[in-house]
Amino acid sequence: MTTTTRTDVFEGVDPAVRARTKKMLMYFIIFAVVMMFAGFTSAYIVLNMGKFWVHATAPDALWWSLAFLAASSATAIVALRQMRAGSKNGTLLALGVTLALGVAFTLSQSAGWRALSDLGLGFTVTQTESGEAYRWNSIKDLVDGPAVYGVDYTVTVNDEPLLYDAIRKEFYMPDDKLMAQPITPDVTRTSNLGSGLLWVLIAIHILHLVFGFIYLVVNGIRVFQGTIHAGDTVRLQTMNTYWHFLGILWLYLFGFLFLMN
Repeated sequence: MTTTTRTDVFEGVDPAVRARTKKMLMYFIIFAVVMMFAGFTSAYIVLNMGKFWVHATAPDALWWSLAFLAASSATAIVALRQMRAGSKNGTLLALGVTLALGVAFTLSQSAGWRALSDLGLGFTVTQTESGEAYRWNSIKDLVDGPAVYGVDYTVTVNDEPLLYDAIRKEFYMPDDKLMAQPITPDVTRTSNLGSGLLWVLIAIHILHLVFGFIYLVVNGIRVFQGTIHAGDTVRLQTMNTYWHFLGILWLYLFGFLFLMN
């Protein structure tokens, strides 16, 4: 008695049904991720409602990351078109460029977050008897660090920037033109209370980016082996959908972190 092993759960299924199913699975994944990010960002807004908001200026490296991401989406589209045209080498080349641009995006992201961390926007790691302890920096770390108010960051309340005396290191309400009543203790106590949620968002985005890299490499191998060919491009289509979604997701996070008031 012989047994056969199915290498594809869609083996024997009508190609049109197979394609629709794979696309719907990807749409369900995207929907779930969208709802998760919407929940986290909504929680962040609610936690900080009526509080003082710290707005960081995006480093140049993070702006470059947007360019790399847009270019990688373009080359992913080229890869799909090359495959539909029957050009295996053209597809592999476009996928390779997409991967390289994805790596450039990752490196620019890393450089951008390091730049923010150097200004005091990030975590402070201290050694304790139990090991390393992580603490999210407060506004005091920005004030005491190299960050320049009005250039590297601003603090707002009701969409209006606070006044700041760099010599006294004191914050004042926007209408306190004479800077007579400092409110620094209030700013320190209630600024961005939910900032830890931002790093949860960033960490989750990085995780999805890793999945995107894996998906990209696996599809490159499939193209090389001939599993993906001109008559069967559904895997490249779903990969493109996911890759473009990652780009849109980062645009959303970028706007939320650096452009939203």
